[in-house]
Amino acid sequence: MILGTIAVQAQTEKPADAKVIAEFRGSAPKINALVHTKLEVKFDYAKRHLIGKEWVTLKPYAYATDSLTLDAKGMDIRNVSLVNGKALQTLKYAYDEEFLKIQLGKKFQPGEVYTIYIDYTAKPDELKVKGSAAITDAKGLYFINPDSTVAGKPVQIWTQGETEASSAWFPTIDKPNQKTTAEISITAPAKYVTLSNGKLVSQVKNTNGTRTDTWKMDLPHSPYLFMMAVGNFKVYRDKWKEKEVSYYLEPAYAPYAKQIFGTTPEMIDFYSKTLGIDYPWNKYSQIVVRDYVSGAMENTTATLHGAYVQRTPREMLDENFGQAESTIAHELFHQWFGDYVTAESWSNLTVNESFANYSEVLWAEHKYGKDAADAHDYEDRSQYLGSPKDALKNLVRYHYADKEEVFDLVSYQKGGRILHMMRNYLGDKVFFKGLNIYLKQNAFKNGEAQQLRLAMEEASGQDLNWFFDQWYFNAGHPKVTIDYAWDEASKTQKITLKQIQPGYVFTLPMAIDIYAGGSKKRYQVTFNDAEQSFSFASPAKPDLVNIDAEKVLLWEKEDHKPMSDYAVQYAKAPLFVDRLEAIEAAGKNQKTPEGSKVLLSALNDKYYSLRMLALDSIDIENPELMKTAMPVIQKMAASDPSTVVQAKAISVIGLSKNAADLQLFNKGLESRSYAVQAGSLMALAAQQGPEALAAAKKLEKDHKKDLTQAIITVYAKFGSGAELPFVTEGFSQLGTQDQVSLIPAYLYMLTKVEDINELKKVVDIVKELGLKYKQYGINAFVADNLTQLKGPKQNDAAAIQYLDKAIAELK
Repeated sequence: MILGTIAVQAQTEKPADAKVIAEFRGSAPKINALVHTKLEVKFDYAKRHLIGKEWVTLKPYAYATDSLTLDAKGMDIRNVSLVNGKALQTLKYAYDEEFLKIQLGKKFQPGEVYTIYIDYTAKPDELKVKGSAAITDAKGLYFINPDSTVAGKPVQIWTQGETEASSAWFPTIDKPNQKTTAEISITAPAKYVTLSNGKLVSQVKNTNGTRTDTWKMDLPHSPYLFMMAVGNFKVYRDKWKEKEVSYYLEPAYAPYAKQIFGTTPEMIDFYSKTLGIDYPWNKYSQIVVRDYVSGAMENTTATLHGAYVQRTPREMLDENFGQAESTIAHELFHQWFGDYVTAESWSNLTVNESFANYSEVLWAEHKYGKDAADAHDYEDRSQYLGSPKDALKNLVRYHYADKEEVFDLVSYQKGGRILHMMRNYLGDKVFFKGLNIYLKQNAFKNGEAQQLRLAMEEASGQDLNWFFDQWYFNAGHPKVTIDYAWDEASKTQKITLKQIQPGYVFTLPMAIDIYAGGSKKRYQVTFNDAEQSFSFASPAKPDLVNIDAEKVLLWEKEDHKPMSDYAVQYAKAPLFVDRLEAIEAAGKNQKTPEGSKVLLSALNDKYYSLRMLALDSIDIENPELMKTAMPVIQKMAASDPSTVVQAKAISVIGLSKNAADLQLFNKGLESRSYAVQAGSLMALAAQQGPEALAAAKKLEKDHKKDLTQAIITVYAKFGSGAELPFVTEGFSQLGTQDQVSLIPAYLYMLTKVEDINELKKVVDIVKELGLKYKQYGINAFVADNLTQLKGPKQNDAAAIQYLDKAIAELK
């Protein structure tokens, strides 16, 4: 599962009941163990129901039992029987819409296999369930546009099992520490394609216009990893070695399947070699669906992606690794960490999600180089460090109010950075050997952090309790101050480090590089006290002391070194984060010779995001620096290898509002890059509103993402009510974060219309967005913007009444 975030300040959440949080959340007890699950399902599209038959085979785990409890959410149960050869023995049961409690009629001994037959109907749309930050809904089975009422939107069915929502579409023991083989027969309209776990073993055409596809999963996996999808998909077939690798897309995007998913076989090969275990399943499919409730989901052999992965080549021009491709890498790695070996409990989600998160860095490093990997690592590190509430949570979390809470920046971003530190400390050979041991020891079973520790200890020969105690079973991270003192008489460089976070003192092995006299010398030290000093002999005062020279530590640091040292760091230290820190320091000191030199150099940095950071850091009110920088920025706007850097350079140039630049902007409007077109349109609008409005009209015929936002912004400022239908349509096509950022402009469009029905339509759209993401504080953000709209509408009583009603609902 990929974690999505919304960058709007969340309101303080209501604290959970202390008794609930105090409850220990361990692994679910195994009374009965799943062995095999056979399903036959068909659909009532009108009612949005699944009509199912199930044969579930189980065995008592450790003790004899005469009862069985299955998770089964909101179903109609018609028959529950024990399979006795070819006969069915009706069983007594009790059902409360959540649990199906069955009396087996006899006591079965540990390991004694039995099969239960269940005839049922699943009614997912009638469930009252809630999701999480990662998974925004939990009804398990989704009917998309089943009555074809939304023009242009495909009719689809798909499932989402994590965390425990598979039991919304078939009765099961819906816990991650259960594993079962499976066979799923799906009956659907013959015009549609189906996908499920494992291998397609048969297809039978029926006389009523339907077809029954049977998918077989011969290897055991957890119930939350079961999946189905049904719809009008085009299938592109690729392969890795002799295993099928396939991509399921809407027909309009099928021509781009190779560009969207084409790195997948190479990823499978890389991860197989890195882990020393070949991809363990018989196929790997990826499918893209509409209205998905998360980013993506690692169903065994069949990953399901949200629609944002479906892009045209034009859209891909502006992308970097950290977008769709990182998700593809993340979900693939789960086929080992999550599917092959599954977290024993949600408390140990780290052994699924932290690994998948870190796999993104591994792939970036392999495919695109160390700068790309370090940039991705730094972004995830910053996301975690930017969320103070997450510093209060353990990585392995046995106490929580709701299992959905563990899908957060700690299990994902922090956990990934912890693995990065472990890899650095142990070295690549030992680290990956440890992963191999962990996977082999727990194959097709379950794992937890302690088993990971034991595997790493076996690989390294070291006791790693200290590492796991502070990073896995403790909360927070170090906050450190760094001070320097040079003693000329003794030719000694002293460094003083202080951990200023309250409570726990961390043990931090690190490298320190001393740059002096044209050479560099590395020292390995361990910082493990609240305050600690290190002294190093040097023939001359160092030009730079680079603490945590490998830039792996998860900490907040206050580094008291001068700009002159940062200038050396940019010029001499090799890593992405070295250069980033120097650019950030230069942005605060750009009127110094060293600061301006770093910024000018960074405009030509080899990595695109650092060029963008330099553009962001230069103050256009600094005439001396801009005089030297502008020719470089003009060149970047015209020909930088990265289209997003071109767009950023155009935006910077646009701030000057110089008529001489209009030719550049008009040329940018003709670019194939949506980002360049968007930057050019906004730069043009800053000088020539009517011309920008006319240009926006021409760009309407082909717009995506950045360009859509730019057109909406221009229409809001310079357009009329006539553009509102386009704005509404464009708004609906954007991702959630982009929608949130455009709410002020979207609502400002309502000042240009008098039709109360148009106002109600737009207000309902943004209100729904606010309520859906209330946990992030979006409701308050929407309410504030609706309140501002009341001013221009003060003479419209009906509008004011509707706005007040919406504001009250949001609050």
